[in-house]
Amino acid sequence: MRNRSSYRMFLARACLHAVVLAIITASTTDENKCDLVGEEDHESTKEKALLKRLEPLANMSFQTQGKSESDTYTYTLRVCREVPGSAPYAGLVQEDTANNKKVVVGRINEAHLASGSKWIMLIYKGGDPYNNRCDKEKRKAIIMINCNRKTLATGFTMVTEEREKINECFYIFELESSLACPPEDSHLSVGSILLIIFVSLVAVYITGGFLYQRLIVGAKGMEQFPHFAFWQDLGNLVADGCDFVCRTKPRNEPAAYRGVGDDQLGDESEERDDHLLPM
Repeated sequence: MRNRSSYRMFLARACLHAVVLAIITASTTDENKCDLVGEEDHESTKEKALLKRLEPLANMSFQTQGKSESDTYTYTLRVCREVPGSAPYAGLVQEDTANNKKVVVGRINEAHLASGSKWIMLIYKGGDPYNNRCDKEKRKAIIMINCNRKTLATGFTMVTEEREKINECFYIFELESSLACPPEDSHLSVGSILLIIFVSLVAVYITGGFLYQRLIVGAKGMEQFPHFAFWQDLGNLVADGCDFVCRTKPRNEPAAYRGVGDDQLGDESEERDDHLLPM
């Protein structure tokens, strides 16, 4: 009986642990994400595209310190995810390091996105309201994500806090990321691509022909070059053509030597030396 009861207790504890683990797993996988400003199923397609573009930053957390008058704060940012240990939907949190007091600067359920050529602007609205400033409106955070092709994300800093106005106060932060960079264009023109193909084919021709001549035919020396006789003749023809086309002066050919023949002596008198004979 004792063995049965202990076995049942063991099964009950195992089931309890499994249920708790399932709840924890579900809570982590069902983490809240950005909810764009606007009615459901009627959000901007451009903002949806930017939201998908920033998805690689979802599992990252960024921190920086900033000063406001005599106070020093620590700011924690997550891109379209909740800051752990904070209020629901808190995407950017300000923590007073002296008093350990947290204030939500912006929430991910009131997000807005815009972009330019080399930047993406992420806006969190719906933060905790001001106490005695800005007509007690809710805080708002503006995160400027600037282009930096060398890193996925770095350089999270606080730029400024505008809270001297009657309303429309805001925080400005900066973050560098390659996700904000435009796609790199291929700088190869059609001519460059054709040239690369041509050079590749020539390299394959020379290498393959060399191996064939050396290993199959058994050629040595310059004969290993594929179609060596053809290219040699072609070079001579090209040289002759260039000599014919490019010369501007006529050739000064040396006069040919011509021997003197009997036919060039002409008719002479047979008595040309008769006066030399003795009388």
